[in-house]
Amino acid sequence: MAMHVARNWRETPERYRMEAAKCKKCSAIHFPARLICPECQGREFATVRLSGKGELATFTIIRIAPTGFGDLVPYAVGIVKMDEGIHVMAQIVDCNPEELKIGDRVVSQFRRINQEGKNGMILYGYKFVPDLGL
Repeated sequence: MAMHVARNWRETPERYRMEAAKCKKCSAIHFPARLICPECQGREFATVRLSGKGELATFTIIRIAPTGFGDLVPYAVGIVKMDEGIHVMAQIVDCNPEELKIGDRVVSQFRRINQEGKNGMILYGYKFVPDLGL
């Protein structure tokens, strides 16, 4: 699935800086940001930057990749419970996917995600790597 330029620019803060929205009415944090809080229907939000750290809640290993990702197999995609309490899905990299365990500590890093066509726009975002405590 290709990401169009307009969508790419609209989602830049969320993908590049891991910015979330904190409801001013109930303090619930949402990532990506929402227009209406699903918890209390509030419509005012403060921007918060996520720590980028969390725990691997679950994951799967992709062995047959979709078009454009075949050179990465096998690779892991997981759901990370961020220290702020929200869940984020992303690729887990810089590790042997066969050695991952639920509960592993991970940290987000800014990485190249994909490219639109051979000479198209390069798309960046976050992936997670094992948290080595560095």
